[in-house]
Amino acid sequence: MDNSPSKKVWIKFKRNKLAFGGLVFILLLMLMGILGYLIMPDHSPNANVQTLQLNKKKPGSTFTFLIISRNPKVEKVNFFERMLNGQTPAFKSIPITSYKIKGDAVFVQEYIGDDEKAKETKYALKDLCPDCVLPSKADSRQVLFEKNNIYKQTYILGTDIYGRDLLSRLILGIRVSLSVGLMAVLISLFIGVSLGAIAGYFGGRIDAAISWFMNVVWSLPSLLLVIAISFALGKGFWQIFIAVGLSTWVDVARLVRGQVMALKEVEFVEAARALGFSTARTIIKHILPNIAGPILVVASSNFASAILLETGLSFLGFGAQPPMPSWGSMIKEHYGYIIMDAAYLAVLPGVAIMLTVYAFNVLAIGLRDAFDVKGQNVSI
Repeated sequence: MDNSPSKKVWIKFKRNKLAFGGLVFILLLMLMGILGYLIMPDHSPNANVQTLQLNKKKPGSTFTFLIISRNPKVEKVNFFERMLNGQTPAFKSIPITSYKIKGDAVFVQEYIGDDEKAKETKYALKDLCPDCVLPSKADSRQVLFEKNNIYKQTYILGTDIYGRDLLSRLILGIRVSLSVGLMAVLISLFIGVSLGAIAGYFGGRIDAAISWFMNVVWSLPSLLLVIAISFALGKGFWQIFIAVGLSTWVDVARLVRGQVMALKEVEFVEAARALGFSTARTIIKHILPNIAGPILVVASSNFASAILLETGLSFLGFGAQPPMPSWGSMIKEHYGYIIMDAAYLAVLPGVAIMLTVYAFNVLAIGLRDAFDVKGQNVSI
């Protein structure tokens, strides 16, 4: 039994181990981005719990925390709300090195640095743990206190300059990069496919006008164009979608224009015209499905370009605004530590960018080979 064309493409794509690995890596990133706060050590909105005493701590560092106050007014959100936006902490805690209970008081030594020792601070036991002072709990108040007020946290990838968990912010940065890439690609596909199809199908003055416009946009450096659009629209998250999308559509338009020009004279298009089908139907129903492969290839390549543009904008301060974590802004905050003892603060988000962009590039190459795209208008 013969395989369908789509199955043949899939079989051919799977033979490219590097491209298939890139697809698996991208799917893993997407899963981590969707789960978000559910798999992050720091569940607070934007992973923004700051503990300044713990700034620039090495990966794998573990600290003991004491809960010193609780806020019963904090509303506990449902599963999906927590997954999308996180959960506001219902308590305040401090890092400590030791504590001891004497009578109705708790003496705590707060952590203020590896080479410094803080004076003991006295807290009323009833203020920290009301259940621990009940007569029925007197024999087990040490156990109750540890259960209700003491916890340990391990920073797998260390902390940043504000004492925030670096792993949590890296995971949340996946959402920013992939969402900007996806929306930018959708915008660029809509504009590029529309203008490219119109120019290639009608030709003549329409083609000349659209081609002139494409050449003008093509001649502008992408980053400068995005910055100019960002200035016009203002700083913000949704503005980045539009700015990056408006700067990456030319590749799509040039590809579609060339492919449509090659297909508009073939037999099935002539048959569609003879049957009286409208121009829109001929383009959408008959021409575009036959160039879906090259479009997917250039879309995958543009996804990588969009991620690089977004990180560049965030590095310059035009991208996602603090406290929202972005890989570009994380590099901006920490690039000065590359020559110091905390180079990992800038290297880790840089490696994340490199691996993600590389995965999309090898995916584009794999799609190009699978669809057997050899046209001169497709360059990866």
